Amino acid sequence: MYITGWTVLATALGAIPALWVHTRTFAWVWVITVLVIALIDVWMAPSPTKVGLRRRPVGSVRLTESTSSVVDIANLSNRRIRGAVRDAWQPSAGATNDRHRLTLAKGASTRITTVLRPTRRGDRRADRVTIRTEGPLRLAGRQRSLDLPGMVRVLPEFASRRHLPSRVARLRELDGETAIQIKGAGSEFDSLREYVVGDDVRTIDWRASARRADVMVRTFRPERDRRVVTILETGRTSAVRVGDAPRLDSAMEGALLLTALATRAGDRVQVSAFDRTERARALGVSGPAVMPQLAEALATVDPSLVEPDWPAVVRLVQERTSQRALVVLLTAVDSTSVDSGLVEAVEALSARHVVLVASVEDPVESAMLTDREDTAALYGAAAAGRASLEREAVTNRLRQIGAEVLSAAPDDLAPDVADRYLALKASGRL
Repeated sequence: MYITGWTVLATALGAIPALWVHTRTFAWVWVITVLVIALIDVWMAPSPTKVGLRRRPVGSVRLTESTSSVVDIANLSNRRIRGAVRDAWQPSAGATNDRHRLTLAKGASTRITTVLRPTRRGDRRADRVTIRTEGPLRLAGRQRSLDLPGMVRVLPEFASRRHLPSRVARLRELDGETAIQIKGAGSEFDSLREYVVGDDVRTIDWRASARRADVMVRTFRPERDRRVVTILETGRTSAVRVGDAPRLDSAMEGALLLTALATRAGDRVQVSAFDRTERARALGVSGPAVMPQLAEALATVDPSLVEPDWPAVVRLVQERTSQRALVVLLTAVDSTSVDSGLVEAVEALSARHVVLVASVEDPVESAMLTDREDTAALYGAAAAGRASLEREAVTNRLRQIGAEVLSAAPDDLAPDVADRYLALKASGRL
């Protein structure tokens, strides 16, 4: 049962004659009369159980984009139904205008649409659907809440995709600048040609030379199906908020842009979200199927308040790829990296692979370094300076063991990782 504003208004109107009568008896009689009429209105209201509901699947949507929740409603009674319906969702689903007026004739049906604009990644679930049926006097009515399961999967925003066209153009330039025919082990066979002075004798094809009665050498082309393994660290440091979002979200942007670019280059890409166990992965597919699989895998990944198991990360990379690859570690680089085992893991991976360690800088810390307004600001600048020196020491140590290291602001991390990938390709290290 519920009452409407008309019941409240009717009750308040009784105060006007009560001021003239100057007796409490009249006021109580008025209130009781209004309540009795409201109860009769409730008894005459159609039953909410005679309303049929069916929710249509919502699917998935990228963060900051909109989608719709659609519920089909049918009048299963032999009476006209008038009232309201609320399609409730959890707050982070961003439901707007979730209350809808309802007027259904006997046997009629309708459809209500609630706009959803999610504010967080992951699976956003629907709450109960509440049905209100009004009595003929509109003073009160019946109410019932039903569980009508529904879910929308909110994928990562991938705001960095705006940087993809310029990086793809640069990639094409690199393909044009790269020599088509090169020598060296580990390259793909391209064709045969006659031997000239200065050619490496190891490239001579003796069988072809015997058939042609001339010395023939093999030419090679650069390998296009290089391996790119991206490890997205989801431990406690990824939960730190940098700007308006956790550090993990900025790292996801880097993983998405790098995957999109490497896929365009024809490289084989593997992505894993890992702390002490593997939280999500995207591998075993190529071409256009890579990005949808990666977005689905990362949608439900949240930071875990645990220390990452870096030796397990090394084992994971070694199990997944036996060939030389670019291993990108999206993690935090700070004074705790030494104790957590990051340095030892990078050293182990650098023995076979090219390792890139990318981390997100905190703009607040950069601002603290230049603030000298008062005593508290000076202490903050000193703390920020010490943290910067410790981070620089760890960065230098990682570079000494052969790793590439970069750090950037949240909005710059993804394009910087893509640029470093292109630079490694241009230098022939991949």
